[in-house]
Amino acid sequence: MSSSICWGVPLSAHLVVVMGTQYYDGRENAHTDYPVTDLLQMMGHASRPLVDNSGKCVILCHAPRKEYYKKFLYEAFPVESHLHHYLHDNLNAEVVVGVIQNKQDAVDYLTWTFMYRRLAQNPNYYNLQGVSHRHLSDHLSELVENTISDLEASKCVAIEDEFLLSPLNLGMIASYYYISYTTIERFSSSLTSKTKLKGLLEILASASEYEQLPIRPGEEELIRRLINHLRFSFENPKYTDPNVKANALLQAHFSRQTIGGNLASDQQEVLIYASRLLQAMVDVISSNGWLNLALLAMEVSQMVTQGMWERDSMLLQLPYFTKELAKRCQENPGKSIETVFDLVEMEDDERRELLQMSDSQLMDIARFCNRFPNIDLTYEVLDSDNIRAAEMLVCMSVLNEILKEGRKLDLWMHLDILNQKKKGGGWWLAILKLINCLLSKELLFRGSPE
Repeated sequence: MSSSICWGVPLSAHLVVVMGTQYYDGRENAHTDYPVTDLLQMMGHASRPLVDNSGKCVILCHAPRKEYYKKFLYEAFPVESHLHHYLHDNLNAEVVVGVIQNKQDAVDYLTWTFMYRRLAQNPNYYNLQGVSHRHLSDHLSELVENTISDLEASKCVAIEDEFLLSPLNLGMIASYYYISYTTIERFSSSLTSKTKLKGLLEILASASEYEQLPIRPGEEELIRRLINHLRFSFENPKYTDPNVKANALLQAHFSRQTIGGNLASDQQEVLIYASRLLQAMVDVISSNGWLNLALLAMEVSQMVTQGMWERDSMLLQLPYFTKELAKRCQENPGKSIETVFDLVEMEDDERRELLQMSDSQLMDIARFCNRFPNIDLTYEVLDSDNIRAAEMLVCMSVLNEILKEGRKLDLWMHLDILNQKKKGGGWWLAILKLINCLLSKELLFRGSPE
């Protein structure tokens, strides 16, 4: 038998746990064995501290697997290194900070790891042909050579004279934001100056970080129904694809669709990654000088934090506001209320009648509005021939205003409705193509709650 369910039946001070050894893998559309470490962890629930005097665990499995589980569950389980599975990102980070400057440094670095200590102890696990010094040296050299070659192909690391290593822009971005080198490579190769919102979301959802999203039995139908109500459609979607699931959960978050059960926890995981991935995406875009796409990526970052589409009413940022209430404010007789500042300028009695909320709710809204950043910037180009000096003047003026408004950032976003951890605000400062902006008396500036 196989099952992914672990359940217990308490009998006075005795607990019995019955469990299977397999779980459903939606990506493979088949049942897969639990890792032995997961089985050991689940077995630990067979006895609750200070509750049960004893406990029993009954494992149901196929007869040919019985001896296999008896060996690993009764005997000490060896702890092995998984560094070789994640070596690309590890080496890339060390190259970026300057710890590794050439291939020999990389080999020396590996000799100080736990993996090196285990190579001779369990060579079959690491695909070694022998345990002599020559075998170990050749294995590490080959491992480093293949890893560095992959990083070079991904444009994360540059190799000079076939030996020296230096970090490239993509490698530094991946290391700074702690994302996979395959993700940063996909961002760089997929993004273009003509990418629109739909394409940007697809590229974001294709990140390697989302490939571990679980696909549970029966979720295909839930995802299919979810996709049918989204703003952007999918072409021949594969409902067992974790990247399709990530895209669907992102769009559902922007639309504030109610999602329960395991999908809700999966959505929170998607959002946690999305914030960091979007910041890396902005860096990749700005490196190419694509102004409009950079602003779009910043807007998506705001969408993730605020749980709304870019076309939605600004009032949805406020506590307790719904789409229906925002629409009623826009249709307000006399003056349409479309922004936070329009709401602040209303008379108290008019605002109370329009919102129809309790005093405590109105106080929360007032507190939010009073902390909402409002920056006015004026500048003048005195010497058009010395445009670089004007650049610095404008930059310093903007930064000074940001510092003055910094005290207001802690309550910029109302995140209770988004079920996210409270965090402070941040700023995006875009001064791309600044010369043209100055000459046409336009400054491109946006704040982004990050």
